[in-house]
Amino acid sequence: MKIKKPLIIFFTLLILVALLTAGLALNRKIKNEFYKYTDLFTTALVLIQKQFVKEVSPKELIYGALKGMLSHLDPYSQFLKPDEYKELLTETEGEFGGLGIEIGIRDGLLTIITPLEGTPAWRAGLKPGDRIVKINGELTKGITLEEAVKKLRGKPGTKVKITILREEDNLIKDVEIVREIIKIQDVKNVKILESGIGYIKISEFREKTPQQLDRALSKLKKKGIKGLILDLRNNPGGLLSSAVKVAERFLEKGKVIVTVKERKTNKTYSYKANYKNPLLNIPMVVLVNKGSASGSEIVAAALKDNKRAIILGEKTFGKGCVQSVIPLEDGSAIRLTTAYYYSPKGKVIQDEGVLPDIKVEYKKIEEKKEKAEEVFEKVENKKDIVKEKLLTDYQVIRALDLLKGILIYQ
Repeated sequence: MKIKKPLIIFFTLLILVALLTAGLALNRKIKNEFYKYTDLFTTALVLIQKQFVKEVSPKELIYGALKGMLSHLDPYSQFLKPDEYKELLTETEGEFGGLGIEIGIRDGLLTIITPLEGTPAWRAGLKPGDRIVKINGELTKGITLEEAVKKLRGKPGTKVKITILREEDNLIKDVEIVREIIKIQDVKNVKILESGIGYIKISEFREKTPQQLDRALSKLKKKGIKGLILDLRNNPGGLLSSAVKVAERFLEKGKVIVTVKERKTNKTYSYKANYKNPLLNIPMVVLVNKGSASGSEIVAAALKDNKRAIILGEKTFGKGCVQSVIPLEDGSAIRLTTAYYYSPKGKVIQDEGVLPDIKVEYKKIEEKKEKAEEVFEKVENKKDIVKEKLLTDYQVIRALDLLKGILIYQ
């Protein structure tokens, strides 16, 4: 069935009406320009209908137009078809099948923001900043985020082969990974390392992260904590509300955590600390790296600008924008960048990231060879294995030394 010109015009007008009824405030000059380019859009649709080599349904044309329009705005805005929107909802529940990587488009290339600790991607040695140039032999040039997610996810137990480019090492290599059900544990590795200095790792910010952090801090307080290392390395972010609640656990009431600037309302508003019993009386070091993004950058910037913690590690990823997901009537949705985050001192996070107070690059320290009986002792007490691993982490060692020095001078 051929698409009639009146039908194309009807669909075009529907888009126009939808935009206008959604509250698009346009002055007369902009309206005239909008109508002008709507005519151009209609003409293009008619030409496609008449001259394209095969018939295309109105739905395909409109979906394709929306997909292109949203992807043109920035790397994070996108049009989600009904099945893609369902996948997004599944992802926010914290358990899904895949590799365990957070991805984004940077400089037009599919890029790993961070591999989630303990996942197949993590075990395969993938790193923040790795470019995914092929998925199962197909080039990823021009791929959208939703297309990449669809290719990387799959039934647990199945394999996917990706080709990565690691620019810092001038390395291209193929990596074959077996998909698994990805279960995300937000707060983990809660322990006292040395000299009363506690350690907490937050891997992502989800709905229950603040409550998990409360339990972790309570556990450390009972052990007489004197200082704290908060590890946000390879934390890709998550819920803004959760990141704010985590930050306020360490800030005086009324301190600014993050400022959001919206274009829609032309308003600037700040999230401020309002927690009844924050942890203020011990020194803190926050660990970050280039896999720390979004929510973890908000927490790091808030604690840095308010002089509550020393930030140690590497410059963060630089994702400081708010995405709002707006459902549409047919089950599809628009994921739209609606605001930017700014640190309490007004510094932009998007593309700039958060600079550490003390730059310490990650180094792998060779572990000393142990006697067989020592190894067996560690296997019997698995908690010690995690602790020993942390105590051979160069950035953790530097954080420990820093906190020990602060405690001596206090």
